[in-house]
Amino acid sequence: MAIEFRQVNFPPLAGFSAAVPDGCVAGVIGASGAGVRELLRAGAVLSTGRYVGPFDDLDLAPAGNLFLDHAFDRVDELARARALVELAALRRAGGAILLASHEQGLLRDLCDEIWWLEEGRLAAKGDPREVLDAYNRRVAQRFREEFAGRGAPMTPSLRRGDGRAELLSLEILGQDGRPAMVLRSGETATVRVRVRFHREVADPVVGILIRSRIGMEVYGTNTELEALKLGPRQAGDSLRVDFRFRCDLCPREYTLTAASHDPNGVWHDWAEDAVAFAVSDSRYTAGVANLRASVEFVVEG
Repeated sequence: MAIEFRQVNFPPLAGFSAAVPDGCVAGVIGASGAGVRELLRAGAVLSTGRYVGPFDDLDLAPAGNLFLDHAFDRVDELARARALVELAALRRAGGAILLASHEQGLLRDLCDEIWWLEEGRLAAKGDPREVLDAYNRRVAQRFREEFAGRGAPMTPSLRRGDGRAELLSLEILGQDGRPAMVLRSGETATVRVRVRFHREVADPVVGILIRSRIGMEVYGTNTELEALKLGPRQAGDSLRVDFRFRCDLCPREYTLTAASHDPNGVWHDWAEDAVAFAVSDSRYTAGVANLRASVEFVVEG
């Protein structure tokens, strides 16, 4: 009952060969256009088995081999739980299953091996964790390359203050010193704030605040907390303030707020959620703070 591909040419697949042994679940992952959907459809044509697509009923009652094309994407929890029981029964009966999904947790939990497709070819095949880690490193690299040197525009959702100073620009710089919309978790990053003073300010403070996409405050600091005195400043003065830190954030989207204000909190200019940016990594990490834990165990008793 194994699923076998022998020199399949079904664009973008070119000379594709691989096999899913009896009783095995092989996960398939790849970017749009990599050939994932074509592989499943080619398999359904060349092998005995049932093709279940994203809009089909998720009925996996024993039926030999299965080709699951993102079939778990649109189902509720009850249908998913029922399908997982049926999938286990099919596996025990010696069926071979080819499962395509963007849900890496699902692939990690269900699959005996992962196939990573890129440009119609098998980029990697093997242990789910190893292949998914390699795939994620590649995705993160391409993500950063796509946005390298591009800074996000300053588009605050709210702006307020008495106008004694003005935030001219707010930039995020990567470790290479270039503007960045995507940071790599763990790299050294810089938030650069430029301020122009329109009136005299005796003791200005410049600060930043990072929030998650849902508005949770992640990290904030300012020049007063960092013991950096900026004043007094006269009308016409301009300052560039650089906040440099190790970006130990988990992969997700964030916003950056910046402000110039007095020590007592009276704002000169406050730009709320002014810049959006993302953090990428080669592995999944829950939460927002990447604490980079090390793990060990001891057998006791």
